[in-house]
Amino acid sequence: MNLQLMNILLALAWAAVTGSFSLPNLIFGFVLGALGMYFIREQVGSLGYFRRLYRVGILALIFLRELIFSAWRVAVLVLSPKMDVKPGIFAYPLRVRDDMQISLLANMITLTPGTLSVDVSEDRNTLWVHAFDCSDPDAARDDIASSFERRIMEAFE
Repeated sequence: MNLQLMNILLALAWAAVTGSFSLPNLIFGFVLGALGMYFIREQVGSLGYFRRLYRVGILALIFLRELIFSAWRVAVLVLSPKMDVKPGIFAYPLRVRDDMQISLLANMITLTPGTLSVDVSEDRNTLWVHAFDCSDPDAARDDIASSFERRIMEAFE
């Protein structure tokens, strides 16, 4: 059985036993299920599952950090009296190949203030990104590659 599905089923079983299907109780059940599977990891072969959970957690924390910093940068740009910005669209060469990973990267870019994923090329090698301030597209490419794309590749490959 898929380990993610097993963990979700354990969370649902926890919610059914406790009689509360609230989000905090489901999250608590998911954590309890993961903890239980951790204790029997050799029997169910779940060593890689916990590494993936850890890496997905790191990806979520990096996304939250980028979300906060990007919101701050956009707020500073908008509130500055001179507002010297150069909006534009730049091409981002993709290293991820899976459709789910491309979608996740595009959505993370779109959800970050100041950037918007516009399109993916037909050959799935390029992502077109609109930036509120595109004065340095190379820095934007490096930022996406070193934060989001690298962590997505670590978490899902």
